[in-house]
Amino acid sequence: MSTGVRLIRDDRLTQDVEYAYAAAVDAPVRAIWLAGACPLDADGATVAPGDYAEQAHQVMRNLVSALDAAGASLTDIVKTTVYVASSRQADLVTAWQVYREYMGAHDVPSTLLGVTVLGYDQQLVEVEAVAVIA
Repeated sequence: MSTGVRLIRDDRLTQDVEYAYAAAVDAPVRAIWLAGACPLDADGATVAPGDYAEQAHQVMRNLVSALDAAGASLTDIVKTTVYVASSRQADLVTAWQVYREYMGAHDVPSTLLGVTVLGYDQQLVEVEAVAVIA
């Protein structure tokens, strides 16, 4: 399947970032808005309490599953938001590094946020995304 996503870089902006500054999609496309992927197992339990990296791995596995159910893959994503329940930058970086492992060269525009709390008991990481299929 060919992705309809074109990542945009601008040499007037720093290249010392791990994401494209914009993404463009030419019509017609099918758009997919994904709810925030959470670190829940198949029984609804939060995995790896206290472990940012392991929760990020579960989040990304769940995101891949949701994309697959919609007929899409990680390379169809045009934008993500990564939420980390922490005020420590090191925790945000830990979650971001796992996210980047999964995204690979498809470094879409993304926002990384430290937040006070997330919705599930002991939840530390969440990733929401928008994807398109050409």
